[in-house]
Amino acid sequence: MYESYRPHPLLAQVPLTVSPFINLPTTVTLPYTYKSVPSTLPPSVTVDPSNPDAKARYVISASGEHAASPEDILASCKALEQHLSKTKTDAEQAIKQWQESISARELAEKRRVAPGWLDRDEKLLQPSNASHQRSQSQPSQSLLDSAEPDSVAAELPSMAPRNEGEEIDRAFGGLDLK
Repeated sequence: MYESYRPHPLLAQVPLTVSPFINLPTTVTLPYTYKSVPSTLPPSVTVDPSNPDAKARYVISASGEHAASPEDILASCKALEQHLSKTKTDAEQAIKQWQESISARELAEKRRVAPGWLDRDEKLLQPSNASHQRSQSQPSQSLLDSAEPDSVAAELPSMAPRNEGEEIDRAFGGLDLK
C-alpha cells in the first residue's frame, strides 16, 4: 500500500537550477501582542441580552432618535398600502354614488317635463285628439258651422297681418316725410 517516493524517470533527468530572482518563503515570526481568534463567535450586538425574544432594532433613522426592525418597517408599509387602497375604493364608491345621484336627478327632471316618455320602449309620441274626446262626452259644433260668428270671434285671439314698417315705426318712432 505504501509506495516509496520515486520521481518520474523523465523528470529525474532535468537538472534543477536555483534562480537568483526567486525568494523562497520563510517562516513568519508572530509579535508578542498576537491573540488567537476565538473558536466561537461573540454574542450579537443587535440582540438585547436582557430581552432576547425582542426583534433586533438595527435600522436607525438619520436623526438617531428612532430605531426599528425590518419586519416592523415592512408591516407599516403593508398597513399604509392597505389604508391607501381602502381610501381609493371609498373615494371611487363616493364618486360613483355622486354620479348616480346626478343621473337620477336628471332623470327625475326629464320625467317631470315629459312624464311617460322615458318609461316606455316606443319613443313615438302621438297627440290625443281633444275634440274626439269631447265629442264622446258631449257633441259640439265646429267653429265654421257656428251660427253666431261674432261671439265665437270674440273668444278667439285676433291675428292681424304683420306690417314690418309699422313695427319699426312703433319701435324707433315715425319718420315724417314731407
